[in-house]
Amino acid sequence: MVAGLSARQAQEDQPRSSMMAWRVHAFGPPSVMTFDRIPRPDPGRREVLVKVEAAGVGPWDGWIRAGKSALPQPLPLTLGSDLSGEIVALGAEVSGLRVGDRIYGVTNPQFVGAYAEFALASAAMVSSKPASLTPVEAASVPVIAVTAWQALFDHARVKPGQTVVIHGAAGNVGAYAVQLACHAGVRTVATAGTDDLAFVRELGADTVVDFRTRRFDDEVRDADAVIDLVGGETQERSFKVLRRGGKLISAVSQPDQRLAQSHGVDAAFFLVDVTTQRLKEIAGLIEAGTLKPRVGAVLPLADARDAHAMLERLRPQPKGKIVLAVGPS
Repeated sequence: MVAGLSARQAQEDQPRSSMMAWRVHAFGPPSVMTFDRIPRPDPGRREVLVKVEAAGVGPWDGWIRAGKSALPQPLPLTLGSDLSGEIVALGAEVSGLRVGDRIYGVTNPQFVGAYAEFALASAAMVSSKPASLTPVEAASVPVIAVTAWQALFDHARVKPGQTVVIHGAAGNVGAYAVQLACHAGVRTVATAGTDDLAFVRELGADTVVDFRTRRFDDEVRDADAVIDLVGGETQERSFKVLRRGGKLISAVSQPDQRLAQSHGVDAAFFLVDVTTQRLKEIAGLIEAGTLKPRVGAVLPLADARDAHAMLERLRPQPKGKIVLAVGPS
């Protein structure tokens, strides 16, 4: 009997049940979030149902809540995308996964559904959880680590011996970008604030520029790539540090194509595409000790509204990824 049919039969044998989930019925500030009891969903043909143990909280969750997502988001919706947990049911066309597997990854291309006791996830966007990580640590990884990977290797296409400038190197994505670039043999120039210089050096950056006291564009020339995780004036000033034919890749905003053309460089904005293959590769690097996650605040699921207050800087936020602890660790 195939795993999909076995799991589907097992699901049919279970009574229908409900679950708690953080819902948005109207876009707005954190106060619009409501902790509702809703029916537990059934997986579609290519989905898995996950008993959530932890859910990551990122800026994109705040954009979705506020109605500022780059993707259409029909209401009502359940917030959250990053997750780790245990598969409890499989869709009929899912292969390579089993009920009971401990996984990490992302819910779906819409980036919704994870702030709940159970969540549906696309089977193509999850993978086995790194064994060395707790569920909370695992839930902190997917979106930010894959974003860093894709910025460097899929879009900037950096190679060993080249030079990359990473802005926001002490941030959640930036820290992974520095670690990945160093592991790949790419020379790294990292910009960070005064308080974060030691941390970024520990990650392996070759050169660290304190953006509060020095101008990176006065010190860097002929870089092969810039990974922009800051935007604004920093992005605009980055064009002149690139060699002709270099690449500026932004995960935060669309670069000015006129500036790109005038400097003879390629510039692009991208949205992360989390896949099982990328998650497997990142898990391997974590297990090898090459990549180290950085968890910041850990809150219970019931306090998700407080997590969003941290996103909006309405409450102090420790450095590192915010994670909601949903189930046992």
